[in-house]
Amino acid sequence: MARVALWLIALTLAVSLCGLADPASIPEGVEAQARSTLYWGSGGYDVRLVQWKLQSWGYYRGSIDGVFGTETSRAVRNFQARNGLPVDGLVGPRTWVALGFAAVTPTAGRQVASRGVARSDNIDLLARVIAGEAEGEPYSGQVAVGATILNRIANPRFPNTLSGVIFQPNAFESVSNGLIWRRAPSATAYRAARDAINGYDPTYGAIFFWNPSKPVNPWIWSRSIIVWIGRHVFAR
Repeated sequence: MARVALWLIALTLAVSLCGLADPASIPEGVEAQARSTLYWGSGGYDVRLVQWKLQSWGYYRGSIDGVFGTETSRAVRNFQARNGLPVDGLVGPRTWVALGFAAVTPTAGRQVASRGVARSDNIDLLARVIAGEAEGEPYSGQVAVGATILNRIANPRFPNTLSGVIFQPNAFESVSNGLIWRRAPSATAYRAARDAINGYDPTYGAIFFWNPSKPVNPWIWSRSIIVWIGRHVFAR
């Protein structure tokens, strides 16, 4: 009997330890803890991101203005109700996850997003920035802008998600002035976004680009220039 008792204790301990290591035992939404909770009166890039996603899914029909007001709150509540979430009007950890914008867990270390991301929302977001930053540029120039944005994801000096790179404050003029929401991407911009995500990089690893005909910080010219494509300079 003593042996049986010891065996049962050992088995119970082993099962418990396995449960601790089981990813399914991680509380739902833990990956989104690094994002701020949004609520009525919030503002900024994260609100724009939520508005854009809800608009693309048909929940929101207002302006993508970065202001969490009545229409945004209503859209969030409708989204929560349709997805089995607590209908509180707050964009907290679980709602961030449901929207597809979970951040990596801070304790999990830096995880680099794959260039092979094929989700349509990522393609659309990248195409919008390409349209905002490089409309009128040759196709190779548009791909180059997309590739530069994706190259930042793998660089420790920048956020490690596509939305993080794009909405980094003052990183891109078209985001700061709202042009990415007002200008509809062309078929070429979408093609450039897909090709960049699939690995095409005519910049050979650039993480900066700028138009020399526009006012720029003189510091940017200290970077190592790789190539000029169209009206843009690409550098490391």
